[in-house]
Amino acid sequence: MLANSPATTASSYGPIGRALTYESQRPDGQRALKPAVEVYPPDAVQRRAAQWDGLAAEVVQATRREKLEFRFRAPLHLLTVCDQGIRSDGDTFVEGLPRSRLRDARRKLTFVPAGHAYHEWQQPRVLTRIVYFYFDPNRMPASPQAIPTPLAPRLFFDDAALMDTALKLMRLIEHAGAYCGAYFGALGSVLAHELVRQNAGAARIEARVRGGLAAWQQRTVVDYIEEHLAEQISLANLAQLVRLSPHYFCRAFKQSFGMPPHRYHNNRRIERAKALLVRPVSSVTNVGFTVGFGETSSFSAAFRKTTGCTPTAYRRAAA
Repeated sequence: MLANSPATTASSYGPIGRALTYESQRPDGQRALKPAVEVYPPDAVQRRAAQWDGLAAEVVQATRREKLEFRFRAPLHLLTVCDQGIRSDGDTFVEGLPRSRLRDARRKLTFVPAGHAYHEWQQPRVLTRIVYFYFDPNRMPASPQAIPTPLAPRLFFDDAALMDTALKLMRLIEHAGAYCGAYFGALGSVLAHELVRQNAGAARIEARVRGGLAAWQQRTVVDYIEEHLAEQISLANLAQLVRLSPHYFCRAFKQSFGMPPHRYHNNRRIERAKALLVRPVSSVTNVGFTVGFGETSSFSAAFRKTTGCTPTAYRRAAA
């Protein structure tokens, strides 16, 4: 379980949106967890954090309504709690799960196991407030199962016990006068126990979406598309991968992902292009070639249709 320690911190990071190092060495020799979620643009949020041995937490508050992107991958477990979050557009990805375009994420939880990727972008309708909890995997409670199962990724789920504890911790962080290290540590330990309990109690159910693809089929198709983004992918090949007819596969894919396969493929190309555009080493033309567009004009048109701006404008804004 999470160990208690006399060393606790509570601090305000102010308008800093970029990730901090996820762990550092404290004077007492203990490892200290640091926030690891990257936020872009960094000056569009304020971050306030607190820490107890084995746990770090922060409240990320948007200060203006503009497009935000969040990225995370680290050897830490991440629990996200959306306190305020309604978006007019957006996309949330947790490695190992299908993407979600859920518009209203208020009071929703997301769990990202250590080593998994998390990426989200949103065009918010209200000022977003998210609470991030970072757990050291080596200090998590033991599983009650005889044969423990790894903590599974979860996207936009509900759990009253987790939510109640998380909100108590959020209030401690937000109100510096109420901060108490021992109480913070105790609540953090409860939160870790609830995560393990919830994982054990809900053995991974790979429920098939009504009329949609089974979970293994979704993973197979998504992995294949990611590996062949710059190529032309036929509907017949995708259907063959999951042992379905092209007609049924197309219907089932749309039911599971909310869009047909060709649009999903194109959206993933644009997302990859956005990641490449923030690096100044490649020209816009080369980025287009890298993600499978033979001409700069077709790349620019597809990019603008999806994002509302040209690749050059996106690069300029992200600089």
